[in-house]
Parts: sequence; structure tokens; C-alpha cells
Amino acid sequence: MRKGYLGYNIDFPGSAEVTMETEPQPKEAELLGDDVEKTDENSSSIDTGNSTQDCPLSNGDDADDEQETVDLKIIWNKNKYDLKIPVDSTGAKLKERIHSLTGLPPTMQKVMYKGLLPEDKTLREIKITSGAKIMVVGSTINDVLAVNTPKEVVQQEVKAEENKKEPLCRQKQHRKVLDKGKPEDIMPAIKGTKERLPTVPLSGMFNKSGGKVRLTFKLEQDQLWIGTKERTEKVPMGSIKNVVSEPIEGHEDYHMMAFQLGPTEASQYWVYWVPAQFVDAIKDTVLGKWQYF
Repeated sequence: MRKGYLGYNIDFPGSAEVTMETEPQPKEAELLGDDVEKTDENSSSIDTGNSTQDCPLSNGDDADDEQETVDLKIIWNKNKYDLKIPVDSTGAKLKERIHSLTGLPPTMQKVMYKGLLPEDKTLREIKITSGAKIMVVGSTINDVLAVNTPKEVVQQEVKAEENKKEPLCRQKQHRKVLDKGKPEDIMPAIKGTKERLPTVPLSGMFNKSGGKVRLTFKLEQDQLWIGTKERTEKVPMGSIKNVVSEPIEGHEDYHMMAFQLGPTEASQYWVYWVPAQFVDAIKDTVLGKWQYF
């Protein structure tokens, strides 16, 4: 036997010498290496395919698109903003969206739509529809800190002073007006209820001199118009330091009310026979719950 197969040559009886040669077989590591390279190539092609796919980005309004919405015009500080919001959002949610538009904190906002907009009711309940204009009045923190005379202090001083006095309706200066009796053309009053401001001026009331006076709330201009037969005084609501009121004895469905136009009580403008159901709405509209001064 000679070297042939795997290094051996074999002699077969009666035949010529046959030499068998085989090609060297690839090592196992080399085979594995090729498989790994192919796998990597496949993985790369898969990864590359995935990386070219576009992933949709959300702008945060996806939830709104799935709900019934209204398109509103927000007006603040002479600027106008377009806002799309679900119709079942509350007034508080609307304030949050206004904050994102204007930077004005919700606690500093006075939002108007036919009067002061309630925070606990939905836009549907308030009957706000697309195209409605929402007026926003408010000051930034810096504006608040820049005020010299804090309204909160003024209100506390006025309230403390009132507690020391006899009822306003018994004081001589007011009796001369109240003794004239209830005006014939005064608006109807409802005791024990709270209503939003009417869309028409409050009229038929008396002022301190006994003359007829009407109150018009110009929300888009943030002004209170005090009108008499002689003239109309246009007062910025931001300049009114305080609003006080008291039921009229014997006619508790009506109030007497004073608007403090300056730093002292001497600047109070008195209005008599204000329907009780509008008293809170007047105070909220003029002073605003957002006010801290």
C-alpha cells in the first residue's frame, strides 16, 4: 500500500497504480464566517429598509380631530388668534388652550362671551359655535407686580369699614334717593338667583342725584359705560378699584351698588335698584376672578 487517498497511494491487484487526490475541504470556521457575512448583509438590508419608512408625527391635535370641534377667534391685547377646540371642553380647558396661545396664565385671564365665561360648563352648554369671538382680558405677572395700589388691600379696607357702619340703605345720603321709591321702568328682579349679564344695557336705575342711569358693559373694549340723560362716561374696567353692594331693605330683590373709581370712598359712583340676579355677574365682569389687586 502506498500513499494515495488522504496521503496514501493504493495498489490494486492486477491493475495500474491509481493515485486518488481530493480537494481540500473548507474549514468549518470559514463556512461559519461566510454564513455570518450573509446574515449581516440580510440584516443590513432589512434595517436599511426599515430606516427609510416615514413615521407619522403627532402635533397634539389628534384627539381633537376625533371629536366635534369649534373654530374660535381669540382676541387679547389687540391680537387675534385662531383656536380649534372640542365643543365639549370646559371653560377651564379653554383657558389652558388660551394660555398656550398667549402665554397668559389661566388664573390671570378674564374670558368673555356674552358675559364672564364660566369655567365649569362646556362650550356646548354655553352655546358657543364656530366663528365665535372670545374676548380675553388679563395682565401678565409683571403687570400685576407693577401696580402701585393693590386692589386686594383696598377691598379689604372697604369691607372692614362697612362692617363698622350701619346698613347703607339706612344712611341719610342714600335714604333721600331710596325714599323716592322703586322706578316704574326698572328691570324685573329675581331674588336668590344668579344670571349672566343681559345682552342689553341695565337701565331704569337711579344714581346718587336721583337721575336715571344705565350701565352698558362693553366687553370687547373692557369698558363700563355709565350713561345719564346728560352724558355717557366711558370707564376702563381696569381702573375700577372695587365694587360694593347691599340689598335694599324691604326690597331685597334689588341692590344698591357703588363703583369705586379712585383710591378712596369719595370716588364711589352709586347706582340704586340694581336687579339682584345680576349683582355677582357685574362684580365678576368688572373686577374679574383673575384679579389679585
